[in-house]
Amino acid sequence: MSKQPLRMVLVEAERILRAAGVASPRTDVELLAAHVLDVSRGRLALVTVVEQDMVSELNRLVLQRAERTPLQHLLGWSAMGAITVGVGPGVFIPRPETELLLEWGMKLLVGVEAPVVVDLCTGSGALALGMANARPDAVVHAVERDPRALAWARRNADARAAEGDTPIRLHSGDVTDRATLADLDGTVDLVLCNPPYVPVDTEVDREVAEHDPFDAVFGGADGLDVIRPVVSTAARLLRAGGGVAIEHDDTHGESVPALLGARRVLTEVTGHLDLAGRPRFATARRTGTR
Repeated sequence: MSKQPLRMVLVEAERILRAAGVASPRTDVELLAAHVLDVSRGRLALVTVVEQDMVSELNRLVLQRAERTPLQHLLGWSAMGAITVGVGPGVFIPRPETELLLEWGMKLLVGVEAPVVVDLCTGSGALALGMANARPDAVVHAVERDPRALAWARRNADARAAEGDTPIRLHSGDVTDRATLADLDGTVDLVLCNPPYVPVDTEVDREVAEHDPFDAVFGGADGLDVIRPVVSTAARLLRAGGGVAIEHDDTHGESVPALLGARRVLTEVTGHLDLAGRPRFATARRTGTR
């Protein structure tokens, strides 16, 4: 079977993605090549030639990427903190910006022993599983109403437990229902939420429109249909001194902090920027001390 120089294969693949308008063609090609060759991206430089069947497989994936199939669907995973979770059709792909939510939550829990954490709108389970990996002593609950997303979360939870992480507690439920996790009222140290928050008339990228579930992206006319009840849910779940972090649209830099600030039991309301300097999530603390 004939072989080809990997460098030339990568150059041509990058050219295809660049011509297709993919935002990060070199990164995407290198990640796809590492996936096909079953090596880390950092070790690609050590590979000089590749078999024709691997070239064909890489070309197949590159052409799918050029047609805007999400990179994470082609790889089969997405990163969150120190872990990766499986993703594919039927579940929202975690974004790098959401890691900021996880980082804020981990800082809040410094010095808190055996914290209770709740992840609302868990989707793939990324936030909940990232927290369980970082804090093995935590009791982590995750809520999701969509059956397909919940199936991904269960699969990811089983995989992380098999790797030795503390198992999370998955719940099939609606975060807008006042009865959801009612037995935890007043006992939770941290509530995290990456809800559907895009206003429904917003034009989104082709990858989002064609591959992310509609109900995981859009949050009603103003994008706040889920966030409003989530604020109430967080207020009743949190113990004194506990914290909540809610991701939101970049048009919500004032509205979500205002919703949090309208609750008398919430204080220290703060807006946070994402990696591009845009408003991305808001946080608050439950009044009182632990």
